[in-house]
Amino acid sequence: MASGLAALLDDVAGIAKIAAASVDDVAGAAGKAGSKAVGVVVDDTAVTPGYAMGFTPDRELPIVWKIAKGSLRNKFLFLLPGALLLSAFAPMLVTPLLMIGGAYLCFEATEKVLEAIRHEDHTGKEELALSSEELEKQKVAGAIRTDMILSAEIMAIALADVTSRPLAIQAAALAVVSLAITVMVYGVVALIVKMDDIGLHMAARPSRGAQATGAALVKGMPKVLAGLAIVGTAAMLWVGGGIIVHGLHEYHFSPIPEWVEAARHAGEVVPGIGPVTGWLAMAAASAVVGLVVGGVIVAATLPFHKKH
Repeated sequence: MASGLAALLDDVAGIAKIAAASVDDVAGAAGKAGSKAVGVVVDDTAVTPGYAMGFTPDRELPIVWKIAKGSLRNKFLFLLPGALLLSAFAPMLVTPLLMIGGAYLCFEATEKVLEAIRHEDHTGKEELALSSEELEKQKVAGAIRTDMILSAEIMAIALADVTSRPLAIQAAALAVVSLAITVMVYGVVALIVKMDDIGLHMAARPSRGAQATGAALVKGMPKVLAGLAIVGTAAMLWVGGGIIVHGLHEYHFSPIPEWVEAARHAGEVVPGIGPVTGWLAMAAASAVVGLVVGGVIVAATLPFHKKH
């Protein structure tokens, strides 16, 4: 009996070791895959606060929560199963789909750049006629649609980095990435949209330091939001262009990837901060590729915009 118990304990210890190794595999795969999607995460974080602004303070956090729930639904009910099916039955489609998504990001970013240059305001007249409840539903639905596109890109980027792993590790890693990114993005978004209220609360305190900080927060938030819009657009160009460059490299279309790599090497010659300037040079070169691709798509779709 004692020997049977010892054998059972050995089996339990062996299972525990396997489980621990699996957890390490999942954590490593999730960390590596999630790091590759950081650019899209920056864009998601920069874009989303705009959907919750303009409402009364008591509705801001509930709106963020609704969008976050929609994001989780997008990822776990649609994108995660779709990614696993793609990995199991058509892994050769991952790179083309990534490139299509990258091209879409370039297109969206280029349109934003052109709108900023033309000083266009796309606040629709129909929005002005809506009640606050109807406008909230419309904004939440629009945010969830945008999240679907960005989440699909995050999932595809993460999937491309774990396709060589067993399917169970892929599923667990993608689930970890999906949950962690959603919590991070919408936690930051919630903080951003409430920052002006935090500033007003601090400004009402008796401490002069708190008052000064609160006033600075209230005055600074419009500039922060404007800066986030710029960062989001830049991230879309950099990520979209980088995805296209990577895809071209995968298909051995050498000139453009070689130019981007040359830009990285040129940036790395700066003493002391070579890795940082090298990365910045590569990101800038990728953004230029993204702007060119986006410009081509905008020009190609211009006749359809005119008809509309």
